[in-house]
Amino acid sequence: MMRLDAIDRKILAVLQADGRKSIAELSGEVGLSPSPCLRRVKALEEAGLISRYAAVLDQRKAGLPVSVFVSIKLERQQEEALDAFSAAIRGWPEVLECYLMTGPRDYLLRVVAADLDAYERFLKEKLTRLDGIASIESSFALEQVKYSHVLPLP
Repeated sequence: MMRLDAIDRKILAVLQADGRKSIAELSGEVGLSPSPCLRRVKALEEAGLISRYAAVLDQRKAGLPVSVFVSIKLERQQEEALDAFSAAIRGWPEVLECYLMTGPRDYLLRVVAADLDAYERFLKEKLTRLDGIASIESSFALEQVKYSHVLPLP
């Protein structure tokens, strides 16, 4: 794990808020000249702390206002079953997040859809066709109270 100083944390905070900042803008905000700032950014990228840069889309404006949290229980928790489920899920663009869980369910998914009919198609044409699923429970989000992609750095 890379050891971060105050300037590294400041660089990461600024880039998490706006990844399109130029090095000139970034260096001014963190109190460095452009060359050392660029070296630090490159080091953070090479260390894998900055994994990529991306545009964050508005889910509703993108035409996908429905968020569904789906709990999956598999028939067996053997490595092959877990790997097969994970491989299938990775190929489905509707699934934005997938977590292997502890507790009564094996996986928790966050799925987006244009409407209830679109989610029903996803459920019937993809999810229920996977072998090895014992149960599926869907919970629809009524309101997104908080969403952040910004990590609270220590």
